[in-house]
Amino acid sequence: MDELLEQPVRQIAEAIRTRQVTSKQVTRAFLDRIEATHPALNAVVTLSAEAAMKSAERADLALAGGETPGLLFGVPMTIKDSLDTFDTVTTWGTLGRRDFRPGRDATCVERLRNEGAILMGKTNTPEFTLSFKTDNLVFGKTCNPHNVERTPGGSSGGAAAAIAARCTPFDLGTDTGGSIRLPSHFCGIAGIKPTTGRVPCTGNALPSTGLLAPLSQPGPMAKYVDDLAYLLEIIQGPDNQDPHAVPVPWLSPDSVNVEALRVGYHLDNGIKSPDQPIKDAVNTVIDLIKSSGKTVSEARPSGLEMAAFIYSRLFAADDGEMVDALLEDCHTDRPSQPVADMISRRPDSLGAAEFAQVINLWHNYQSSMLSYFNQMDILICPVNGRTALAHDETEDFSNYTYTAAYNLTGWPSVVIRAGTDPDGLPIGVQILARPFAEHQALALAAWLEEKLGKFEPPLLNIGS
Repeated sequence: MDELLEQPVRQIAEAIRTRQVTSKQVTRAFLDRIEATHPALNAVVTLSAEAAMKSAERADLALAGGETPGLLFGVPMTIKDSLDTFDTVTTWGTLGRRDFRPGRDATCVERLRNEGAILMGKTNTPEFTLSFKTDNLVFGKTCNPHNVERTPGGSSGGAAAAIAARCTPFDLGTDTGGSIRLPSHFCGIAGIKPTTGRVPCTGNALPSTGLLAPLSQPGPMAKYVDDLAYLLEIIQGPDNQDPHAVPVPWLSPDSVNVEALRVGYHLDNGIKSPDQPIKDAVNTVIDLIKSSGKTVSEARPSGLEMAAFIYSRLFAADDGEMVDALLEDCHTDRPSQPVADMISRRPDSLGAAEFAQVINLWHNYQSSMLSYFNQMDILICPVNGRTALAHDETEDFSNYTYTAAYNLTGWPSVVIRAGTDPDGLPIGVQILARPFAEHQALALAAWLEEKLGKFEPPLLNIGS
């Protein structure tokens, strides 16, 4: 059974469908792993073990009775606590929702359940997803399974830690400034931030309407690139609720001629230079591509150096209205430290002219950046300037511009593990494509994953 916990989602689903193993056996194995690792990691913070086992038993009976299974029939999962689940407490990491049951699923969660997936529990997130470290006043901090003195990142840190520790085959994260990609990098797993509008944000902590809504996207996180493609096809497409979700055809990564992709890369975004081991990991990836005879050029998108300024001004432009509304709607009277810091650092309100200038600057940035695809199909770059930070280490936002820059553009981005730093911490690499070309980014990511070979899971001896 331990071997099955290492398998891709597609293979687990096939093993259940063909009755090589029961859903109860698989679900029990993952639940045992969650329970064994919880004291060290605090990743799965709301456990629905009894309900999950009952659902698994029903799935096995239905399969024995001849029911046609969905793509995830009997496969257990966890879900980030910022995404609503109708039958399980969803706190959004805020005290006002400590015992709140939404009564409905987020759209992306509903689509997974419609294919037969079974919810085991919710994974930890900072309050309202507004931090790059996973800690809150409801459940406390989550630890990185590669080193429990380090953060798994945020805001999908619980999801990344649980996947890396083999507590779940997959999870859904959300990404507003890097919240899928950063934890994937810090924990050594695979994750994808889809194109803005590919997946509905309905049922997420951050609203799907308003000035900042286009920055956010839900997306799958898992052990393998194939998992990402398998899951993203299920959850993508409009739901007639999220006004930013659009009907765009899904193209399979299998349709991509990887040899024909024009690949560009950069090691430094002009805002913050990464640590050398991160540059070395990106160079390893580039050398692999070059050695196969593919076209690779060092090239940085035009305007990239403006990302930090634009991102910060956008969050200032709403005068804190989004955060105030979240606290009020959730009846939270004591915010966590990151949210309190956001409130205390609130700048003076923008005038109408300055607000218009910020929006115009954002759109011009998107236009300038898009010109990159006149010559390239793919951009490869670091995920962050650092590997996983210590829990109490001071953050430098400039390191996070490697991800936030592409929330501003809305481009799809896949992260896979590409190396290890001298402290034994994972290093990810970011693979970006033009809007709605997830199939190209996923295809190259899968090719690289195979060439890079297998990285060992966390060495921390927990629950083994």
